[in-house]
Amino acid sequence: MHKDSTFTASLRRRSIVLATGAAIVAPLVSRAQGEDIVIGGSIPMTGVFAFAGIGINAGIADYVKMVNDAGGIKGRKLRYVPEDTGYKVDVSVAAFKKITSQNKVNLYYGDSTGFAKTINPELDRSGQMLMAGASFASELNNPAKYPNQFLVGPDYTEQIGILLNHIAKEKPGAKVAFVYSDSEFGRDPIETSEATAKKLGLAVPVKIMTPAGSVDVSTEVIKLRRAAPDYTIFHGYVLAPIPEFIQQGKQQGMTSKWMGTFWTMDSSTVMKMGEAGDGFMGVMPFRYYYDTEKAPILEKIRALRPEYQSTAYIQGFLTAMLFTEAAKRTLDAGKPLDGKNLKAALNTIKDFDTGGIIGTPITISGNSIPVGRVYRADMKAQKMVAASDWIKL
Repeated sequence: MHKDSTFTASLRRRSIVLATGAAIVAPLVSRAQGEDIVIGGSIPMTGVFAFAGIGINAGIADYVKMVNDAGGIKGRKLRYVPEDTGYKVDVSVAAFKKITSQNKVNLYYGDSTGFAKTINPELDRSGQMLMAGASFASELNNPAKYPNQFLVGPDYTEQIGILLNHIAKEKPGAKVAFVYSDSEFGRDPIETSEATAKKLGLAVPVKIMTPAGSVDVSTEVIKLRRAAPDYTIFHGYVLAPIPEFIQQGKQQGMTSKWMGTFWTMDSSTVMKMGEAGDGFMGVMPFRYYYDTEKAPILEKIRALRPEYQSTAYIQGFLTAMLFTEAAKRTLDAGKPLDGKNLKAALNTIKDFDTGGIIGTPITISGNSIPVGRVYRADMKAQKMVAASDWIKL
């Protein structure tokens, strides 16, 4: 996406200040109408999560530019100040300290669950900003413990809940297997989701945990085949070892439908599964870049960026939109832009139209947006196609 070598070099120096999608070195001077509204960001532009970070960064920057081109918010401009973190918690904390010491930050994007949990006491202590980020951890969906944070979508437990609701409707009494990674991310929703499955009248004959990047899954596939699930839900992986499970399962005569959660469901990730991925389903809180249903904001994105943009881009873009809406509502109420007021304003969002990014109006009453849709991979068309209506929990 960013192939410009000077841009890449400036990212590596980790001293970028993004105002209009282009790197500049000095903060913008405050305008007479009021100070800039600053969005800080711990963004993983390098490292294992760069595939998402690059998209997130572009999504936030594009939305900031759109708002500023239209005159800003009540005469105030947005200013986006990101730093590369390489997806490391200590680097992310250092980036947060640097950005917040040099700018009066109102809103912040965090790159991970680890960072969100580590920085939470500081957010509470300063009380100056509202934070969202790349994490959908169920633990963060707790307004009492994380009063200045929110999730841009359903938490991991809610994501599996959306899949289970779809399964219960499609095949009442179905058998559902959970395959998940031996990581905090992987284990997050499993226990609660098993209880949800039982409430919906679904059976959970097997739960299988593997190392995050496991290669040899032959023993696990035998266990899975014996359980003969109607559906298998993978969680806590991006890609590997999902294709291996599906290929071996099909070779052994399994007829399970295969499903994933958000970080597996980017179109480019699923398409890497090849033939094995045909019919692969999963939950997505947003529309895909190429969706053909009416979505005025997606049309604007496509005009701005004619090439495919990842679901991470869409998530970054929507985060900036919700940040902006919270700031606008706070200013409309004549209140200062601090964490408490911004969160209270965010929680007044009721039946809000995202311009088609989410295909149904959203309400944010707590720390998450418990809405999603099941999509299915069509390998011939090389696209994810809708397999359900929008499901609200």
